[in-house]
Amino acid sequence: MGVTYQTVIWTRQKKIYDVLLWGFIFLYLAIFSVLQLQWYPEITAETLIIRATGSLAFLLLHLILIIGPLCRLYPRFLPLLYNRRHLGVSMFVIALIHGIFNIIQFHALGDVSPLLSVFTANTHYDSLIQFPFQTLGFLALLILFFMAASSHDFWLHNLSPRLWKSLHMMVYVAYFLIVMHVMLGTFQAETSETGTTMLAGGMFTILFLHLTAAFVEVKRNKIEPQFLDGFVAVCDVEDIEENRAKVLLVEGENIAVFKYDGKLSAVNNICKHQNGPLGEGKIVDGCITCPWHGFQYLPENGCAPPPFTEKVSTYDVKLVGTKVYVHPKPHPEGTKVEAVRLKER
Repeated sequence: MGVTYQTVIWTRQKKIYDVLLWGFIFLYLAIFSVLQLQWYPEITAETLIIRATGSLAFLLLHLILIIGPLCRLYPRFLPLLYNRRHLGVSMFVIALIHGIFNIIQFHALGDVSPLLSVFTANTHYDSLIQFPFQTLGFLALLILFFMAASSHDFWLHNLSPRLWKSLHMMVYVAYFLIVMHVMLGTFQAETSETGTTMLAGGMFTILFLHLTAAFVEVKRNKIEPQFLDGFVAVCDVEDIEENRAKVLLVEGENIAVFKYDGKLSAVNNICKHQNGPLGEGKIVDGCITCPWHGFQYLPENGCAPPPFTEKVSTYDVKLVGTKVYVHPKPHPEGTKVEAVRLKER
């Protein structure tokens, strides 16, 4: 977290992340180019660049889309998530190179504007097989541009996290457009069983991981309500690890109950930054720390420590014997609720 907005805060972790990312990018481009030159000795430099950048951007987009569910299923993948926006911007730059070389090679030699030619060179908009697939790629590139340009926390703060998150969900629209762009382009050019198999495998992987993560999360957090004076039973106190939380979904509320320093506190499970799962984080230096990007909140009042101003809702907690109960009615964001102290044994 930073107090002021900077273009990039170059932490050691970000430097390592970017070195590994661009090392992979250059290695992929080198290997892909060598293989293409062996398989297609007559290939031109422009075509090689188009194929290399297009396949790489599509591969990186798949990686971007599976990082989220992978982290929910296997927390050891969280380091990939911390700076995913760097991955997204890098992917857009590579996709932009792919788009520019496509426009130059196929649309720059006519007597109309190259951008206009993208939409008018092929007018078979009423045909599925002959549909002008390049327009789909162009529209996807516009979405990726918007996402890359608005990836900074300045836009996240000024658009509001909810709106920003909703707009960035358009990545799935971009993915659909790119899938259709690739499929229709393949139909109109050359058929490749390997390419079709890889495309189907990528789509299946994304769908499978998202559905699995959603199923596991609902199953893990769904508690059959057991009420006591309006409170809902959560679990036995020993079931909550020290400085960790138990998450539950009840009456539309997503609640994380934390155990720390011999106390219990409950806050809303959704981080104000990017809707990260606070309950999957831990208490660090007395603060609930989001596992996604490190945003912090005080467990007793749900407020971010000064000078930050983010707040989440808090909930009443009580302990009956060793059984933990939470009231599903939230207090206004930032309301201090006295923590429940655990009995010493």
